[in-house]
Amino acid sequence: MERILITGGAGFIGSRLSLRLIEQGYEVTVMDNLSKQIHSDTPEQSLLYNSIKDKARFIHGDVRSLSDWQKAIDGNDVIVHLAAETGTGQSMYQIDKYVEVNCAGTAKMLDVLANSQHYVKKVIVASSRAIYGEGKYLCEKDGEVFPESRSQSDLDSGKFECKCNYCGRVLELIPTDEDSKIHPESIYGITKSNQEQMVLMSCKSLNISAVALRYQNVYGPGQSLTNPYTGILSIFSTRILNNNSINVFEDGEESRDFIYIDDVIDATMLAIQKDIKNNIALNVGSGVSTTVKYLADSLKKLYGSDIEVNISGDYRIGDIRHNKADIEKVKEVLGFSPKTSFEVGLRNFVNWVKEQEIQSDNYEKSITEMKKKGLMK
Repeated sequence: MERILITGGAGFIGSRLSLRLIEQGYEVTVMDNLSKQIHSDTPEQSLLYNSIKDKARFIHGDVRSLSDWQKAIDGNDVIVHLAAETGTGQSMYQIDKYVEVNCAGTAKMLDVLANSQHYVKKVIVASSRAIYGEGKYLCEKDGEVFPESRSQSDLDSGKFECKCNYCGRVLELIPTDEDSKIHPESIYGITKSNQEQMVLMSCKSLNISAVALRYQNVYGPGQSLTNPYTGILSIFSTRILNNNSINVFEDGEESRDFIYIDDVIDATMLAIQKDIKNNIALNVGSGVSTTVKYLADSLKKLYGSDIEVNISGDYRIGDIRHNKADIEKVKEVLGFSPKTSFEVGLRNFVNWVKEQEIQSDNYEKSITEMKKKGLMK
């Protein structure tokens, strides 16, 4: 049976993947730095960490350490590289940290693979839809368009939709496929693009199979309820449970492709198990676009709350307008199709949150931080 290394294996996706692999008889090694932002100040009490404790071989390590990589890679056949700094807004002012962890950390992994004896025959790297920037749209005059960043003057005046680069018409969202233009709108997106390019190119030269999974907006039970920078469902839930109003940015019609955690694990398992001849990047999403206003209203209803949902017109530098993944390629290559509808997944998430201890709401602190940096308008 293959031996699998999962970096970030005590995180949201990583812990669930670790348990699935262990259930199927794989030997799993987890390397994780137990970041306070995810696991709080007392990681030994972290639900995610405790879910894999004593079940997987655990290395308290950092991807920025070459010696930690050498120790973790030794004896393993497959690497699933999930460890990363995540969060669009935070990446815009923690630039050095994001580049050091996501880019330099991945380079250290590849350096070990290029210069050491090892058994690794496949690398799977967690990429992101953030690499696409605004993604793919249709203009009634100019056809397929990959719009540039929305102008601050438009955003300030409440004109939130993407416009054609050529004629200025408002565009229609269409699914973004893997051949779409790569033009990230955030430091986070740039680092994820850099990560997947390094892995796909280096592994090809090393004759190692490699897959970059471009995860969309992953959600579900187990998501950190203490991190105010990522995970809109968790952020909104913590606000609701603390009886605080929800601030919906822009006009509430901005949309995302939400993919349930179990579906993400299914896709990642297939990437591990399938014999993939050519190194490849694949979208992992639901193929459905859901507005943030619909999400906020749905959560309010499921929690039976009467808090206010304020459509504020605020916006963050680096945010995109819409997202919907084209998932035809992942169906063809891996035989993957998402099974969980957003309505079912959201109910599962809310039921899980209701069983957890109510967390303190640090959202306003994160917003203040972004405003000070000029990233929140």
